[in-house]
Amino acid sequence: MDFSNLEGFVISKMRESRIPGLTLGIVKNGELVYARGFGFKDLERGLPATPRTTYGIGSITKSFTALAVLKLAEEGKLSLQDPVERYVPLRLRPMGEPVLIHHLLTHSSGIPALGYAEAFINGVLGLEETWLPLATPDDVIAFMRESEDWAIAKPGERFFYLNEGYVLLGYIIRKVTGLPYEDYVSKLILKPLGMSRTYFREEEYSSDEDKATPYIIDKEGKHVKGKFPFGITSDGGLLSNIIDMSKYVNMLINRGEFNGVRVLGKDYLELAERKYINVPWRTLGDEGYGYGLIVSDEFFNRRLISHSGSVLVYTSYMAYVPSDKIGVIVMANAEGYPLSRIGLYALTMMIGHDPSKELEVFRREEASARLEGTYESYGGTVRVSVVRQGDYLIMRSVTKYTEESTILVPEEIKSDYAKYFTLINGAKVYAEFIVKNSGVELIYERFKFTKRQ
Repeated sequence: MDFSNLEGFVISKMRESRIPGLTLGIVKNGELVYARGFGFKDLERGLPATPRTTYGIGSITKSFTALAVLKLAEEGKLSLQDPVERYVPLRLRPMGEPVLIHHLLTHSSGIPALGYAEAFINGVLGLEETWLPLATPDDVIAFMRESEDWAIAKPGERFFYLNEGYVLLGYIIRKVTGLPYEDYVSKLILKPLGMSRTYFREEEYSSDEDKATPYIIDKEGKHVKGKFPFGITSDGGLLSNIIDMSKYVNMLINRGEFNGVRVLGKDYLELAERKYINVPWRTLGDEGYGYGLIVSDEFFNRRLISHSGSVLVYTSYMAYVPSDKIGVIVMANAEGYPLSRIGLYALTMMIGHDPSKELEVFRREEASARLEGTYESYGGTVRVSVVRQGDYLIMRSVTKYTEESTILVPEEIKSDYAKYFTLINGAKVYAEFIVKNSGVELIYERFKFTKRQ
């Protein structure tokens, strides 16, 4: 298969968002059919990323935690309907109803994010003055003492991504097995699958000879060396590489078994792949959360199973399509362009479709890219610049002494027309972009602007 379009897409997005290094792997029919590093794993030393380069995988770790809990359920050592209080010394009864293991797995406890991971990572990286030294799950439990009062829904009613919930699941695994969470996951998944370069502990990771230097991209676009926030575990603490992760993805595709090793029974694996509750962020339109996995049935009439991960200095994405026996793993050593989109681009190509023409997210990207530039009103009397920032546009008007920035929110985007809006004095004001062969026109408030070529 020709991967040149995919490689061109990856390079363009890395350049656009200033990602230093990235590694991409694609699996098909049990084999790693594509593995390539892009850019630098270490900018200072000029070292290129390789297929073996190791990165933090962030919240993809949650899928490992979920499989570990499901294995204990399969063995009859716990029930997914057990109240969390049975295992954890913490009262969790939002609005008088007990939180079950099922609710933690699906982020449906009713408790909004408590921000422990964000505060911990920011503190470790020196990004904020907030300091939250939670070194163990027991520390997190102490931090959560009053969390049931923070709830705004009964368990099972609403989705709130809760890192703390997966910390509790790691605690439950330790309580039931008598093993540290990390050791149980290694025994159940890492060692049987031969994932010999996948780590939880700093002492293991430090000796790895092909690891990516973690970076923060500052507000000026400069790369600042960071570090991995060791201390996060069952909610996002794994570090791995696409070669090891290809074994994990192939095991998931093959219904819990890979190379003669069965990690989990088919029925229990497929419990993880059900949609139990809708998620607020939807690229394909129907995504829901399973157990440590995000599920969609709208990927070209196929089921797509995925999860992203981020610890600020490392980002990742894993996805697979069981019906076609294909999967993708993407890892990078900074935050930037969403790796989920790179993964979707690759999988779309793998099933014989054109992502730039057949996926709405890429059509919108391409259309909005045409809108960037400098615009002038009649005779050049007024000038504004338009730049993209994520899914939004920022319109700036700059004079010698002042600068005014306006956030434009997309409402309708087509190849030849786009409609955005902002709020002025509480009222909705539209910015309309009309794309013609002769250029782009912008109608905003009382002005008509044309884009300078």
